[in-house]
Amino acid sequence: MKYFSLGQQKVLFVLALFLLLIIYFRFYHQSPSSIPEENVREFVVEVVGEVRNPGVYIFRNSPTLKETIEKAGGFKEPTQFDKTSSSEILETGTLLTIAKESLQIPSSPPFPKGGHGGIKPEMIKIKISRMEAHKLLVFSIPLDLNRITVEDLCLIPGIGESLAREIVIHRERRKGFRSVEELKNVKGIGEKKYQTFKSYLIVRP
Repeated sequence: MKYFSLGQQKVLFVLALFLLLIIYFRFYHQSPSSIPEENVREFVVEVVGEVRNPGVYIFRNSPTLKETIEKAGGFKEPTQFDKTSSSEILETGTLLTIAKESLQIPSSPPFPKGGHGGIKPEMIKIKISRMEAHKLLVFSIPLDLNRITVEDLCLIPGIGESLAREIVIHRERRKGFRSVEELKNVKGIGEKKYQTFKSYLIVRP
């Protein structure tokens, strides 16, 4: 019967330990790349107008209105910020438009606090809408099937102008889509074609 020398036993032990480590990391240890996609989802918000650094910003979690404006460098000029609206949660694909708006002041008393007759101080107005379709598609954000235009539909691979018009006509006739799957009822869309572009669309509440 053959016996292994002490040196050979050490080599076998190291190899066995190495194999165990491989098995552990392969089946039991979850690396960052194997984290489910929904756990690393990015939230995209665009900010334009009266902020120091307009642009598109990416967040790891759903940002509040205040967090988004701070990310864009804050307002260009000091202004009061409504604490109630500042905590509003924004969803991915949101477009924030920050604009100045003149406040009408009566020419005779009583004047609003801090105001004087005949003077029109400016206040900040924040409009919340959706980013443009081509930008949403760049960030793999589905387009709202009930609000998308013919031109926007043509940006989606597999949809030409004639089919885009058929989709919009069908939507108007049925007063909106209740689900993306209803596209199969549109003339010219079969199962195969539907599968090619369904991921680009969504029906928002």
